[in-house]
Amino acid sequence: MPDTFAELGLSEPILKAISDLGYEAPTPIQAQTIGLLMQGGDVIGQAQTGTGKTAAFALPMLERVDPALRQVQAIVLAPTRELAVQVAEACHKYGRYRGISVLPVYGGQPIDRQLRGLRQGAQVVIGTPGRVMDHIRRGSLDLSHVCYVVLDEADEMLDMGFIEDIEWILQHVPADRQTALFSATMPQPIRALAQKYMRDPVTVSIEREQLTVPTTEQTYYDVAPSAKLNAVSAILDHEMPGAAIIFTRTKLAASELTESLSGRGYSVDALHGDLSQAARDSVMRRFRDGQLEILVATDVAARGLDIENVSHVINYDIPNDPEAYVHRIGRTGRAGRTGAAITLVTPRERRLLKDIERMSGARIRPMKLPTRADVAARRVEALKTSIRDRVQQGDLEPYLVLVQGLGEELDLAEVAAAALSLAATADRRGPLVMVEPEEETPAETPKSVNGMVRLFIDAGRKDGVRPADIVGAIANEASIPGRAIGAIDIYDRFSFVEIPERYVDDVLAAMSRTTLKGHDVTFKVAIPRESQAPREDLPRRRPPRDSGAPSRPARRPMRPTHRPPGRPGRG
Repeated sequence: MPDTFAELGLSEPILKAISDLGYEAPTPIQAQTIGLLMQGGDVIGQAQTGTGKTAAFALPMLERVDPALRQVQAIVLAPTRELAVQVAEACHKYGRYRGISVLPVYGGQPIDRQLRGLRQGAQVVIGTPGRVMDHIRRGSLDLSHVCYVVLDEADEMLDMGFIEDIEWILQHVPADRQTALFSATMPQPIRALAQKYMRDPVTVSIEREQLTVPTTEQTYYDVAPSAKLNAVSAILDHEMPGAAIIFTRTKLAASELTESLSGRGYSVDALHGDLSQAARDSVMRRFRDGQLEILVATDVAARGLDIENVSHVINYDIPNDPEAYVHRIGRTGRAGRTGAAITLVTPRERRLLKDIERMSGARIRPMKLPTRADVAARRVEALKTSIRDRVQQGDLEPYLVLVQGLGEELDLAEVAAAALSLAATADRRGPLVMVEPEEETPAETPKSVNGMVRLFIDAGRKDGVRPADIVGAIANEASIPGRAIGAIDIYDRFSFVEIPERYVDDVLAAMSRTTLKGHDVTFKVAIPRESQAPREDLPRRRPPRDSGAPSRPARRPMRPTHRPPGRPGRG
């Protein structure tokens, strides 16, 4: 595999341009595809965002373009406006010493500007399928000299419904063109497209182990769906990110989360498909300039974003596709920097988390949500660090004069404390307050007997609750095996169920928004007998099941098996 760009057969003007950009050695996808494309063959590249695929197809493309011919010779199709602009900017930089004219075309931009660029002799057109089709139909885009076509992020264009548009465009470009297709995944429709419109393509695939960024620390938090907003607020306050992208699955969720975080005082804005191009550009400009600390985005809207100073990526909604997770966390840990990828996982989404770990080969560490005490302690440490850094910077003479003057009438320690108080009061999170760690109450501390914890449910026989209802609710909502559920005791107004200790947090989180037989119910850890006053209506706790003590014959089965696990048992 070539170790330098010079070994790939690139010309001096191209080598000079990439040297100016600080490129030292080709990435794996570049090393394996540039040579093939330079030879004129069709290539399929399977690679993730952040692996250098833009240069992989752009450098050979720019070598093939004739600078003296003021006609469109290459077309790159991209799924979003943002990606089209990003690729166009990269191609302009790569081709600067060859004098190549690059033009991005996409919806939301005045078409007059694009028409003018085409009339003036653009040689490389990079655009979204819809706008490229529009120019072809208008006759403003002459395809007769096109010799190079690139389909970038082909799977995303498939997901966005562009497959028919792509086919229409490919049918109108010259048949003797060279075609390059790049995609993170290769679903069947993309394979069929390649088979139909490409000529004996060579497939290059980057191993999955190379897809994740080793400088990105990956963690997750178990949360209930209703607790997500509070959880992400606590994480933001504790992590204090310099710039963070929070991903949601839908445009509606992005808008709602943005509004909620904004109401809590965060500097935040949304990026999703319903925004006009002018609004998107404004949001991105503010985020890049540091005027926004948080960007809430959907996967499609964030596709192709390349912002080097993103310190944190937070998956507010875990993606359904493990490949999308790799795309998301690729937004941080760039250019050799360290980054943090944090995922909120609800009980029903544990399977998705396991799929992601299996696919990426990375271990995603579980974390406990920071408490008020943790956040307060972190703020104190951050303040101490900033003070030390400021002292080391120097240039404090005007302030020292002021402090010395106040020191003649006040205690210097109190002067410093007052200054810190004024600075902290202006903080969005309010004055700096030390919070002592909270002690857990007996009811919050699961008492394990042979690995099982007894939960109390405030619904019973008179509410129509049956053992199957409890098993079905827990198995479905908390996504744990029904066979793992232990003894169930049902009384007139309440019930008890034994759960393996390792599932307690999942069950409590999942059952916080569940009904049984149409009734809102509360699940909580049963208070041990010794910590509560005697009550006549409470049953005596049965001995551990493996103690050899006989069980009562009239009791319902300890492990109900009359309904298969996973099937709802609720009314």
